[in-house]
Amino acid sequence: MTSNPSAGRWPILRFLEKIEDSILILLLLLMICMAVLQIVLRNFMDSGILWADPLIRVLVLWIGLVGAMIASRNNQHISVDILSRYLPEQMKMLSTAVICCFTAVICGLMTYFSAGFVLMEKQDGFIAFGTVPAWVCESIMPVAFAVITLRYAVLSVSALKSVFHRQTP
Repeated sequence: MTSNPSAGRWPILRFLEKIEDSILILLLLLMICMAVLQIVLRNFMDSGILWADPLIRVLVLWIGLVGAMIASRNNQHISVDILSRYLPEQMKMLSTAVICCFTAVICGLMTYFSAGFVLMEKQDGFIAFGTVPAWVCESIMPVAFAVITLRYAVLSVSALKSVFHRQTP
Protein backbone atom coordinates (compact mmCIF):
# COMPACT_ATOMS: atom_id res chain seq x y z
CA MET A 1 0.00 0.00 0.00
CA THR A 2 1.40 3.41 -0.95
CA SER A 3 0.68 6.53 1.03
CA ASN A 4 0.08 9.94 -0.42
CA PRO A 5 3.01 12.19 0.64
CA SER A 6 0.84 15.30 0.26
CA ALA A 7 -1.96 13.99 2.50
CA GLY A 8 -1.10 15.82 5.73
CA ARG A 9 0.22 19.02 4.18
CA TRP A 10 -1.26 22.47 4.08
CA PRO A 11 -3.51 23.18 1.09
CA ILE A 12 -1.13 25.85 -0.24
CA LEU A 13 1.73 23.33 -0.29
CA ARG A 14 -0.40 20.79 -2.14
CA PHE A 15 -1.36 23.54 -4.62
CA LEU A 16 2.31 24.47 -5.18
CA GLU A 17 3.19 20.80 -5.64
CA LYS A 18 0.49 20.49 -8.30
CA ILE A 19 1.94 23.54 -10.05
CA GLU A 20 5.40 21.95 -9.99
CA ASP A 21 4.01 18.70 -11.38
CA SER A 22 2.13 20.58 -14.11
CA ILE A 23 5.20 22.58 -15.10
CA LEU A 24 7.24 19.40 -15.36
CA ILE A 25 4.60 17.69 -17.50
CA LEU A 26 4.24 20.71 -19.78
CA LEU A 27 7.99 21.06 -20.22
CA LEU A 28 8.35 17.37 -21.03
CA LEU A 29 5.49 17.48 -23.54
CA LEU A 30 6.94 20.58 -25.17
CA MET A 31 10.36 18.98 -25.42
CA ILE A 32 8.98 15.77 -26.94
CA CYS A 33 6.80 17.68 -29.42
CA MET A 34 9.68 19.93 -30.49
CA ALA A 35 12.02 16.98 -30.94
CA VAL A 36 9.46 14.98 -32.97
CA LEU A 37 8.60 18.02 -35.08
CA GLN A 38 12.28 18.66 -35.74
CA ILE A 39 12.81 15.03 -36.78
CA VAL A 40 9.80 15.09 -39.10
CA LEU A 41 10.82 18.39 -40.68
CA ARG A 42 14.41 17.26 -41.23
CA ASN A 43 13.59 13.81 -42.61
CA PHE A 44 10.53 14.54 -44.73
CA MET A 45 10.73 18.22 -45.66
CA ASP A 46 14.49 18.86 -45.73
CA SER A 47 14.08 21.77 -43.34
CA GLY A 48 13.79 22.41 -39.64
CA ILE A 49 13.23 25.05 -37.04
CA LEU A 50 16.42 27.02 -36.51
CA TRP A 51 15.91 27.59 -32.79
CA ALA A 52 14.47 24.15 -31.93
CA ASP A 53 17.75 22.51 -30.92
CA PRO A 54 18.80 25.28 -28.49
CA LEU A 55 15.25 25.28 -27.07
CA ILE A 56 15.41 21.53 -26.49
CA ARG A 57 18.73 21.94 -24.65
CA VAL A 58 17.17 24.62 -22.43
CA LEU A 59 14.15 22.38 -21.81
CA VAL A 60 16.48 19.59 -20.67
CA LEU A 61 17.99 21.98 -18.11
CA TRP A 62 14.56 23.07 -16.91
CA ILE A 63 13.21 19.50 -16.72
CA GLY A 64 16.25 18.37 -14.75
CA LEU A 65 15.99 21.17 -12.21
CA VAL A 66 12.21 21.04 -11.84
CA GLY A 67 12.57 17.28 -11.39
CA ALA A 68 15.17 17.89 -8.69
CA MET A 69 12.77 20.27 -6.95
CA ILE A 70 10.08 17.59 -7.04
CA ALA A 71 12.48 14.94 -5.73
CA SER A 72 13.42 17.20 -2.82
CA ARG A 73 9.81 17.33 -1.59
CA ASN A 74 10.16 14.19 0.50
CA ASN A 75 13.92 13.67 0.49
CA GLN A 76 13.70 11.34 -2.51
CA HIS A 77 17.00 12.22 -4.16
CA ILE A 78 19.42 9.47 -5.10
CA SER A 79 21.45 8.49 -2.08
CA VAL A 80 23.93 5.86 -1.01
CA ASP A 81 22.68 4.59 2.31
CA ILE A 82 24.69 1.46 2.89
CA LEU A 83 26.06 2.81 6.17
CA SER A 84 22.62 3.72 7.50
CA ARG A 85 21.45 0.13 7.21
CA TYR A 86 23.87 -0.89 9.94
CA LEU A 87 23.45 2.10 12.25
CA PRO A 88 21.26 2.03 15.34
CA GLU A 89 18.01 3.97 15.01
CA GLN A 90 19.25 7.03 16.94
CA MET A 91 22.42 7.29 14.84
CA LYS A 92 20.40 6.79 11.67
CA MET A 93 18.22 9.78 12.57
CA LEU A 94 21.31 11.84 13.39
CA SER A 95 22.97 10.95 10.10
CA THR A 96 19.78 11.92 8.25
CA ALA A 97 19.83 15.29 10.03
CA VAL A 98 23.50 15.87 9.16
CA ILE A 99 22.97 14.88 5.53
CA CYS A 100 19.93 17.16 5.20
CA CYS A 101 21.86 20.06 6.77
CA PHE A 102 24.80 19.46 4.44
CA THR A 103 22.49 19.29 1.44
CA ALA A 104 20.80 22.55 2.46
CA VAL A 105 24.16 24.31 2.80
CA ILE A 106 25.46 23.07 -0.55
CA CYS A 107 22.21 23.97 -2.32
CA GLY A 108 22.29 27.38 -0.61
CA LEU A 109 25.76 27.95 -2.06
CA MET A 110 24.50 26.81 -5.45
CA THR A 111 21.62 29.30 -5.15
CA TYR A 112 24.04 32.13 -4.41
CA PHE A 113 26.49 31.33 -7.19
CA SER A 114 23.85 30.53 -9.80
CA ALA A 115 22.07 33.82 -9.02
CA GLY A 116 25.40 35.61 -9.58
CA PHE A 117 25.85 33.73 -12.85
CA VAL A 118 22.38 34.69 -14.06
CA LEU A 119 22.99 38.34 -13.15
CA MET A 120 26.27 38.31 -15.11
CA GLU A 121 24.50 36.78 -18.09
CA LYS A 122 21.83 39.50 -17.88
CA GLN A 123 24.48 42.21 -17.83
CA ASP A 124 26.32 40.65 -20.77
CA GLY A 125 23.14 40.52 -22.84
CA PHE A 126 23.78 37.17 -24.50
CA ILE A 127 20.98 35.71 -26.62
CA ALA A 128 20.16 32.00 -26.20
CA PHE A 129 18.06 31.62 -29.35
CA GLY A 130 15.80 33.87 -31.39
CA THR A 131 15.30 36.94 -29.25
CA VAL A 132 15.28 35.09 -25.91
CA PRO A 133 18.06 36.27 -23.59
CA ALA A 134 20.28 33.58 -22.10
CA TRP A 135 19.58 34.75 -18.54
CA VAL A 136 15.87 33.94 -18.95
CA CYS A 137 16.75 30.38 -19.92
CA GLU A 138 19.14 30.06 -16.99
CA SER A 139 16.84 31.66 -14.42
CA ILE A 140 15.58 28.26 -13.32
CA MET A 141 18.93 27.54 -11.64
CA PRO A 142 18.73 29.93 -8.66
CA VAL A 143 14.98 29.35 -8.30
CA ALA A 144 15.30 25.56 -8.22
CA PHE A 145 18.28 25.59 -5.86
CA ALA A 146 16.50 28.05 -3.55
CA VAL A 147 13.46 25.77 -3.36
CA ILE A 148 15.66 22.73 -2.72
CA THR A 149 17.58 24.68 -0.06
CA LEU A 150 14.38 25.61 1.74
CA ARG A 151 13.03 22.08 1.57
CA TYR A 152 16.22 20.53 2.94
CA ALA A 153 16.45 23.18 5.64
CA VAL A 154 12.94 22.19 6.76
CA LEU A 155 13.85 18.50 6.50
CA SER A 156 17.00 19.05 8.57
CA VAL A 157 15.07 20.89 11.30
CA SER A 158 12.50 18.12 11.31
CA ALA A 159 15.22 15.46 11.50
CA LEU A 160 16.99 17.31 14.32
CA LYS A 161 13.71 17.57 16.23
CA SER A 162 13.22 13.83 15.92
CA VAL A 163 16.77 13.19 17.15
CA PHE A 164 16.32 15.32 20.27
CA HIS A 165 12.74 14.21 20.84
CA ARG A 166 13.79 10.55 20.92
CA GLN A 167 16.66 11.19 23.35
CA THR A 168 14.40 12.39 26.13
CA PRO A 169 12.59 9.59 27.97
